[in-house]
Amino acid sequence: MSSTIGLGVPVPKMLPVTGAWTLPFTAYLLLLSNRVVYQRIKNKQWIGDHLNNPDNKNHTTGNADNPDPLFLESRCHLNFLENVPLAFVFAAIAELNGADRSVLSYAMAALFALRVGHVEIGLRGKGTMANGRPIGMFGTQGFLAGMAAYTAYLVKGYWGY
Repeated sequence: MSSTIGLGVPVPKMLPVTGAWTLPFTAYLLLLSNRVVYQRIKNKQWIGDHLNNPDNKNHTTGNADNPDPLFLESRCHLNFLENVPLAFVFAAIAELNGADRSVLSYAMAALFALRVGHVEIGLRGKGTMANGRPIGMFGTQGFLAGMAAYTAYLVKGYWGY
């Protein structure tokens, strides 16, 4: 597959797998972002990551059974933003260096499931510590370490191996 630029010079699509996964990851990011906005509008809290409600003691006590809703949604959003961009960079570098497209597709699918599970089954689950949280966190770390190792393997010839 290729497209043309300028005078009809064919240019191959460089990152089809990484490009294909931008849609589901972006859709989920928008959902997380809109949840934060919803809490801000609902509670008229325009800045900060905790509700300034005098009746809400959860922002200082860290009550996991009844967390501050703005803080919870902010952390869900930020946890996603802390991990996914670097994962995409690693995936793009791997793809540019000849990664197997099916391996990369399965890895991105696994990462998506891990990130969604981290939030929906973990942080938003019972007591904010349901099983999805550690599975999502350790799984994402495994993805990053694995993708970094896979990319290093793909360029092993550069180091003379």
